[in-house]
Amino acid sequence: MTLTLDAIRACFEGVIPGIMSTAGADGVPNVSHLSHVQFIDGEHVALTYQFFNKTRQNILANPRAVLAVIDPLTAAHYRLAIEYRRTESAGPLFESMKARLAGIASHVGMEGVFRLLGADVYRVTGIEQVPGETIGAPPACRNRLAALRAVSERIRHKYDLDLLLTETLAALETELDIGHAMVLLYDGNEGRLYTVASLGYDASGIGSEIRFGEGVIEFAARERTPIRISHMVSEYGYNRAIRDNAAPGEAGSEIPFPGLAGSRSQLAVPLLAGPRMIGVLYVESPLELRFSYDDEDMLVALGAQLALSIDILRTLDDDIALPDAITLAPAAAGEPLLVRHFPENDSVFLGDDYLIKGVAGSIFAVLARDFAEKGRTEFTNRELRLDPRIRLPDISDNLEGRLLLLSRRLDERKAGVHIEKTGRGRFRLCADRPLQLADA
Repeated sequence: MTLTLDAIRACFEGVIPGIMSTAGADGVPNVSHLSHVQFIDGEHVALTYQFFNKTRQNILANPRAVLAVIDPLTAAHYRLAIEYRRTESAGPLFESMKARLAGIASHVGMEGVFRLLGADVYRVTGIEQVPGETIGAPPACRNRLAALRAVSERIRHKYDLDLLLTETLAALETELDIGHAMVLLYDGNEGRLYTVASLGYDASGIGSEIRFGEGVIEFAARERTPIRISHMVSEYGYNRAIRDNAAPGEAGSEIPFPGLAGSRSQLAVPLLAGPRMIGVLYVESPLELRFSYDDEDMLVALGAQLALSIDILRTLDDDIALPDAITLAPAAAGEPLLVRHFPENDSVFLGDDYLIKGVAGSIFAVLARDFAEKGRTEFTNRELRLDPRIRLPDISDNLEGRLLLLSRRLDERKAGVHIEKTGRGRFRLCADRPLQLADA
């Protein structure tokens, strides 16, 4: 049976360095070790270009080379005949390799030494297994295709964003044995990602935000490509990214970002619905080499289904008619709850406690004002989308995500105010006591 490149992807996990043999224009051979070899597709691999050394000189003079790789699970050796095609110094492939290389560098104590200059793309023209003793591969912990099917079945009938995300994270844990995960939605107007659901953390982090920066999550969103790191790497940690990209004056209104202090494997998958960026699905583990190429494939497929489901929910809610009559709230008793709204960034405080900001804050300010001044309790997603007071962006407003974020933040604050779903695209604002809105 002819060997295929995707059948030996375990050789490209960065566990055992590859060895490359080249020859110069004068025919003199040269052998060198490689920091990282990355699988691209069934015909191509990418090698790290870090130094202008003898290997680089030889390739530019003679594009044909031989690459030796080893399967870390079976100890099987393979020889690949390869031919240089091009070098990419920016874009999804480059950023993915840069992140993986940083992880390998951290693992061997060489942070700052492994600097990627480019990703050299090679076409594989032949593969042969080198004769020698091998060991049997350990049995797979699960059939990933069957697990993916099980997850897909669990989420395909969820026509409510809250239920969809809750079931997705529950399925990751039970079907895929993933204990730490989060879903972040994209705010194109602000250029940020905000957390709407999480799994396995001491604090949920619902409402925490990050901008595009140097982290795995942000790179996956910016480049619209999966980013996977198999070794601990401080350069790509979310805590560093948040610290470096925090806007001035926001320190008092930040929600702590969830995450593992000792994260050693990370995988961020962009959620794309056609050309639209919906958000990012992020998983991590305290174990090294937890996520393989097969895990990446599985979560990319799941991410596509999740993104399309989220996108469809908006269309369904847009079909809900506006209310014919306004339902009034019964008079609430007790001391009023002060709702402080800061229009500059739409941050909202319940008393002295920070609740939310941005579009979600603007939504709550409108709901609280109509509740306090008009006695309204019943609302629809569609009317909020059309309400000029909220100032939703014209494209990709993701109203459903912001409503879910607001609802979950209200539940966490336990301030006597919550949002209750009453039907498709409809909800009710409930308050245990009167609301007193004050714009600062």
